[in-house]
Amino acid sequence: MKGKGSVKKVVLAYSGGLDTSVILRWLQVTYPGCEVVTFTADLGQGEELEPARKKAEMAGVKEIFIEDLREEFTRDFVAPMMRANALYEGVYLLGTSIARPLIAKRQIEIANAVGADAVSHGATGKGNDQVRFELTYYALKPDIHVIAPWRIWDLESRTKLIEFAEKHQIPIAKDKRGEAPFSVDANLLHSSSEGKVLEEPWEEPPDIVYQRTISPMEAPDRVTEISIDFERGDPVALNGETLSYAALLTRLNELGRANGIGRVDLVENRFVGMKSRGVYETPGGTIWHVAHRAMESITMDREVMHLRDELMPRYAKLIYNGFWFAPERRMLQAMIDQSQEPVSGTVRLKLYKGNVIVTGRKSPNSLYSLRHVTFEEDAGAYNQADAEGFIRLNALRLRLAAAGGRRN
Repeated sequence: MKGKGSVKKVVLAYSGGLDTSVILRWLQVTYPGCEVVTFTADLGQGEELEPARKKAEMAGVKEIFIEDLREEFTRDFVAPMMRANALYEGVYLLGTSIARPLIAKRQIEIANAVGADAVSHGATGKGNDQVRFELTYYALKPDIHVIAPWRIWDLESRTKLIEFAEKHQIPIAKDKRGEAPFSVDANLLHSSSEGKVLEEPWEEPPDIVYQRTISPMEAPDRVTEISIDFERGDPVALNGETLSYAALLTRLNELGRANGIGRVDLVENRFVGMKSRGVYETPGGTIWHVAHRAMESITMDREVMHLRDELMPRYAKLIYNGFWFAPERRMLQAMIDQSQEPVSGTVRLKLYKGNVIVTGRKSPNSLYSLRHVTFEEDAGAYNQADAEGFIRLNALRLRLAAAGGRRN
């Protein structure tokens, strides 16, 4: 652990909000002579980022990085994850989890570029994000010094944060002075809401919680029909129009929002050991997920699909826990990407009041054989008498166990 005087330059993941604005000044006060560099990422959170630049300038920051990472985020992080149909604990599409390694990666790249010897983040000591940030830091730069203010300072309440801000002339918007009813994290894939009014899992979330979707009950009483084209497991076109990864997800978000798609209210197991309740909205990602699964259904070999599905919970857990840059995730990704080679074609869907309904799928690589599955005359494509031997062979061990008096 470096002493305060030995930290020369630190790259801070900076949003411009109350927490990171306080952290910026706290770093300047706590590490005298240390230069703070700010990095603000546009991951599609839907907020204006220029105010963050102005606040950093007011705080005396000389090196300010604000970058649009929406395309990289969707292409290099979301898309590989979607090829795996990754769901944490069966429901969570990992919207926050998949964003952290990209932010942390860029912090390290900036640290290398500007000669910084430390990085800092605003994640608390109770959550998963501290783990996700720091595992990435260490995976990419093993000797980096990490400063996690929430684990070491004494500003343990919002009141103390505001007092610190006022003492150091940090501007605070009027609507930020009161206690927020819940916390929100958002990017192009999803929004997540946690804390305060959501902490009691029996209480229904108030309407104000929902950021990205209208209520399914209030969605239009009409069907929206769309088609998505896939190439090797990735969506490449919507309704026949070729789009970039980020542009396609943006369009799917609009469609999902208008049809009340993608709401999840869950209690999950955090990596640090506690359970937490959150409300997640993943409108476009939900449509993407359903369409991808439909595309796989006619193009993937049965055993390949089943093996990938057996490994999916492990893969999802690695992402949730922050191991995106771990060798085992890379190994699983190579296998998953190989499985996606034939996953090309078109899926047709209907969107209606929170539902994503598959109505058709076609592919030049289809393994579906009408000759074999038809109930009509199959012209000898399948000999039904062969099933008897197949069944008897599979029943052999069951018959032997029963003959020996074993029932379980």
